[in-house]
Amino acid sequence: MSKGAAAAPASLTARNPKAITIAILAMGGEGGGVLADWIVDLAERSGYRGQTTSVPGVAQRTGSTIYYIEIFPEDAVQIAGKEPILALMPVPGQVDIVLASELMEAGRAVQRGLVTPDRTTLIASTNRVYSMTEKTAITDGRVDSEKMIDASRAAARSFVHADFARIAEDARSVISASLFGALAATGALPFHREQFEDAIRAGGVGVESSLAAFAAGFLAATDAPSGAAQSQPAHAKVGPLLQSLAARIDAEFPMASREVLLAGLARLADYQDVEYAAYYLEKLKPVRDLDAKFGRGDFRLLCETARYLALWMSYEDAPRVADLKIRRTRFARVHQDARVEPKQLLAIREFLHPRVQEIADMSPAPIGRWLLRSNFMRRLTEIFTGDGKIIETTSLHGYLQLYMIAAMRRLRRKSLRFKKEEKAIAEWLALVTRIAADDYALALELAECPRMVKGYGDTHAHGEKNYEAVIAALPTLRGKSDAVPRLKALREAALADDTGEKLGKALAELGATN
Repeated sequence: MSKGAAAAPASLTARNPKAITIAILAMGGEGGGVLADWIVDLAERSGYRGQTTSVPGVAQRTGSTIYYIEIFPEDAVQIAGKEPILALMPVPGQVDIVLASELMEAGRAVQRGLVTPDRTTLIASTNRVYSMTEKTAITDGRVDSEKMIDASRAAARSFVHADFARIAEDARSVISASLFGALAATGALPFHREQFEDAIRAGGVGVESSLAAFAAGFLAATDAPSGAAQSQPAHAKVGPLLQSLAARIDAEFPMASREVLLAGLARLADYQDVEYAAYYLEKLKPVRDLDAKFGRGDFRLLCETARYLALWMSYEDAPRVADLKIRRTRFARVHQDARVEPKQLLAIREFLHPRVQEIADMSPAPIGRWLLRSNFMRRLTEIFTGDGKIIETTSLHGYLQLYMIAAMRRLRRKSLRFKKEEKAIAEWLALVTRIAADDYALALELAECPRMVKGYGDTHAHGEKNYEAVIAALPTLRGKSDAVPRLKALREAALADDTGEKLGKALAELGATN
């Protein structure tokens, strides 16, 4: 979070009084209307006239509304002897304060010109509610939060940001209360903290929790030095079982790769076991040696290969999904999200629809192959799984069913899926190391190609098909002066849609130019 000293708005000048203009960008259920009412009540109790309007809209996440408020000093009305004319909608370049309940909402305010460096105090929560385009992207389609924060900082006169949604949740309140506290802390309105708190008390609903969230939001907006980045550890911490492997990283791998390697260790030990995490380090030694010989000293090839190797080795299968669904942390998170009271009971129901392929994948390799070859067994399996199944995870019977599936992780190394993934991983690593000696930059692009393979079911099958098509085109690219940008273009085409149409065109163009 960061903050800056907010100067008094132009509306406070005695010679030419103007309305203080405030825009609140919020999504459904976040209390944007309550926040607007608090501000208007605060103003009216403090000798100002207030007016609020709301303009509903449509966001790709949930309903989005702009609440617009103008407040005007009552004494200026009396001196002028006439009523002020207050606007109903925000005008770009004419907004003093913008409050955004989510980071993308802050970005929209900046894009619309509601935030200006000569005038606007911007208060934004850094939490994200991802849009449909971000969720449905084949690869990581999330908008870079840091870039949005940087853009917001550059666009505003004063910028305050923190995860006000989490702050409100911790106080068992809603984000409107923590944003109200942050607004009080900025000094952008000519009122004291006690006056803000009185407006909450006047509402009469959820007063104690709202005041707690208000206080936490106020503290969050004032606690950090202006523009100071919060210090972060150099790498992720590991538990006692991984200390020996962490020591191996310190002794055998370069400093530049330690953060990603420690993250990979933690992920794979959680996915399988410590032995599997050690196996991960062994796989990376040839890449480390080649990077030291042919790289530029930053060990980027090692880092990127380590990143995607950890992801590939922890592929999603039925035991992994079942394991995540029955974890204590998941139950605690659902209880918190649902705001379950101590005397209430919560039922969690899962809908499972396993395909024959997925059942064969988690079976021992010989049984899995037999299941896929046998038409009779395929039809018999589909009778029991064709319509899907609902399991109540919070019941003993449902929990034990998922527990038994999760326990199959012990057999994972013998499963059909594991054998298949191991073979593909070995071929990819061999190709990376072979190419690195001749063309380091091309090997670096190749190291990122597993991004195309992700998810499960049809999504995984489609990504796997695209990956194989791109790898098959690699011999054509090798030795060409533009091999690196062409391989990158093929990878991006594969990630651009889920139909394969763009990749097909890119491959056709590659063939036409040869």
